[in-house]
Amino acid sequence: MAGSLCDVLPAAAALLGAPAAADRLGVTRGAGDVDRVAVVLVDGMGWHLLPELAGSAPLLASVLAGATGTLTELACTFPSTTPTSLVSLATGARPGEHGILGFTLNIPGTDRVLNHIHWRGDPPHTVWQPLPTWFERLQRAGIRARAVLPAAFLGSGLTGAAYRGAEIRPTHPTDDYARLFADELGAAPGLVYGYTPGLDSAAHLFGIGSPEWHAAAAAVDALLTRLVDTLPRTAALLVTADHGGLNVPPAARIDLDTAPPLGEGVRVVAGEARVRYLHTEPGAAADVQATWSGALDGRATVHTREQAVATGMFGPVDERFMARIGDVVVTCTGDAAVLATAHEPPETAGLIAFHGAATAAEMAIPLIVFP
Repeated sequence: MAGSLCDVLPAAAALLGAPAAADRLGVTRGAGDVDRVAVVLVDGMGWHLLPELAGSAPLLASVLAGATGTLTELACTFPSTTPTSLVSLATGARPGEHGILGFTLNIPGTDRVLNHIHWRGDPPHTVWQPLPTWFERLQRAGIRARAVLPAAFLGSGLTGAAYRGAEIRPTHPTDDYARLFADELGAAPGLVYGYTPGLDSAAHLFGIGSPEWHAAAAAVDALLTRLVDTLPRTAALLVTADHGGLNVPPAARIDLDTAPPLGEGVRVVAGEARVRYLHTEPGAAADVQATWSGALDGRATVHTREQAVATGMFGPVDERFMARIGDVVVTCTGDAAVLATAHEPPETAGLIAFHGAATAAEMAIPLIVFP
């Protein structure tokens, strides 16, 4: 793979002439006169899903055929989950550096589990995620940075952690998102960022390959087609994703809350179904690791925190964030998933597609550049 999700906004900033912005993806080569860049993140549009998506998406089919745009394979960061990826994109840093190390995390020193999607107020986003974003860097360089986001995102901790520094343009479900985004891009030079969640939502609720998923693919394709068709002459459009995903069949699901040995010695359960962080009772970590290793043999890797960090999967881990990782880290392989029905909303167990682990189906993402 040529690069990572962390390289996308620095490359966009380089297109705009921002100082100290490194283009590791080569998007500036032959770009010509560019004074505005659109970056659109399609939630759940994994690299390995593109051939199946293409059946409902003429623009993406044209990209795959090499007739439109430039397609490159990138990798997202680990865990391959939306909060982690959004902050990795925004900061250009890996999770161990920015601290958003999973979908849910235990707040060290407490038994509280922070769900990053529902995060409001405490802890403050500037403390929980202290790194500057590229939106802030661009604004300091005198380059406007805007984000066209659902109004429901405003005021959330995740929005602050990922998008601080951006001028937020709120949208509502009844709005014509493509028109609002195109108008924002046409209004002034600089960076305009957009996000669309429908494909990932359809995968979770109905499954990858379902009619509903293909309908969501068609909607994404229609959005991107309109953006390409209205792209100003001095603009470039970069389209990427936060992760891929896979369907998990019922037989591959393990519920730690209905398998008593798996709960023994576990104090707090965090992470998500494909990557579990187990915070253990004092002195219980070795026994928990042994129990889980035996129970999930061939279906997951089971590391201590120190072993997981040593693999480099999180990138360099700031000491301030070390305790956010479980004492035991369970990373599913194949198509397994570890549910926690007594710890999470009941609808989680009803999801069909999941992501979060380190398989190629989850980690590989596209970058499509439309000049």
